[in-house]
Amino acid sequence: MEFSLGKQSLLVDCGMFQGSRSLETLNHGAFDFDPDRVGAVVLTHAHIDHCGLLPKLAAQDWKGKIWCTAATADLLEYMLADAGRIQESEAERRNHRRDRAGETAFQPLYTEEDAIRAWRQSHAVSVGEWFEPVPGFRVRLWNAGHILGSASVEIMAGGVHVLCSGDLGPENKAFHADPHAPASFDYVICESTYGDRARDKVTIAQRRDLLEREIKAALVRGGNLVIPTFALERTQELLLDMARLADANRIPDVPVFLDSPLASRATSVFARHADEMEDIDGDDIFHHPSIHYVEDTSASMRLNTMSGAIIMAASGMCEGGRIRHHLKHNLHRRESTILFVGFQARGTLGRVILDGAKRVRISGEDVNVRAQIRRIDAYSAHADREELHAWITARRPIAGSLFLSHGEPEAVASLRTLVQLDDAATSIIAPQIGETYSLVAGVPAKRTQTGRVELEEIVGTDWQNEYADFAANLKQHLGKIRSEQARKQALADMRRVLDSYNNFRDEKRQRRTSRGRA
Repeated sequence: MEFSLGKQSLLVDCGMFQGSRSLETLNHGAFDFDPDRVGAVVLTHAHIDHCGLLPKLAAQDWKGKIWCTAATADLLEYMLADAGRIQESEAERRNHRRDRAGETAFQPLYTEEDAIRAWRQSHAVSVGEWFEPVPGFRVRLWNAGHILGSASVEIMAGGVHVLCSGDLGPENKAFHADPHAPASFDYVICESTYGDRARDKVTIAQRRDLLEREIKAALVRGGNLVIPTFALERTQELLLDMARLADANRIPDVPVFLDSPLASRATSVFARHADEMEDIDGDDIFHHPSIHYVEDTSASMRLNTMSGAIIMAASGMCEGGRIRHHLKHNLHRRESTILFVGFQARGTLGRVILDGAKRVRISGEDVNVRAQIRRIDAYSAHADREELHAWITARRPIAGSLFLSHGEPEAVASLRTLVQLDDAATSIIAPQIGETYSLVAGVPAKRTQTGRVELEEIVGTDWQNEYADFAANLKQHLGKIRSEQARKQALADMRRVLDSYNNFRDEKRQRRTSRGRA
């Protein structure tokens, strides 16, 4: 999000698009802003969808400061370096796939070296302390209660008073106090991730009851309990709860493997900032005897031979990392359990599995889904619909406009309907990607540039999701056709349909060429 004043601008966050392959492709395009105008970045927190393009910015020789809380700066060292390694390894993996032989080589979005350079540009500032990241911009941070170090961003510039929520945490979350910020702004920009969902209010004790039941049920089945988890915050909350349950003899004495080097490093940052957090009580819960940290790849692969273990691995939406490896070895096992504990964006492998797919495609291989698929929604790091509404209400009066962002279309629409009922702001805007607005104190925002409407079509599932589903189930569908000749005919018909699209495209190109000559 870019705020401009005169010839300079300030960025709030610089994150990656996450979701379908088509949406992720946008990360490789040019920035929607001019890096030469950007004097500084103010970062709300260390999740990759908020900080993941900072290394790309640094790779373009941008040398400004990245302002954030001290905990966020500490987490960035590991989060960005890991993102750089993933970019490099993912490019190498794709380039070595047999089905891509002869195609143009993938280039990593940025390197680990770029990521480290970006982290070194971070500059810590205390919550509630005014600072001036760019001449003419006064800024201070407020606790957002989302993850360690997360903040909302208050901005005063050109006589305009703005608050950016960042991602907001729910009430009664482990480790952190509830979100807090002042009231009375010209403009408020609020996230909408769970704008269409009202969760049951669950205490930490009740959440542990839910986890206890899932762990016991999974282990009774005899297989592994595999938990796709986000390396930052969700992992540490699960470790806290498992340690407490084990100490109270409420779960069986089984090994808990944290198979994520990034999560292990993020956990070390939590330990360093333990005195700033709630629910720790001076205990070193992150070094509990039942918890085993898996670092090297060979140790990760040895987990394939286990049954009756708890395996936690990133990424939380199953889009990369070691979790895909464990899914390949456990999804087809009826005795195994896959437990989702976090938000699954549309277009991600996690969402496909959670929505009930019978077969999925993982790294070019088709995998049957026979494992038990379970979900606990009590670990969310995001405020739900009612909590978002309450946070917005507490920011009143909003003299200009309320912007609802960072949510799928249905979530934004639902939250917008709710806040319209009590006239939260003079105008309520759901901006599209690429839109720009003029902000003037005391009056509604005025749109000065329309968004990129075509991008709205790829926010959810895209053609590559549909292809993966089609390819994963094609053999099964063909097997239901009784005769060999009929199967061959079905394949011939499919080829003919595809050829008809290619022929149509060629004919359109020829017609355009003919008109040009005329």
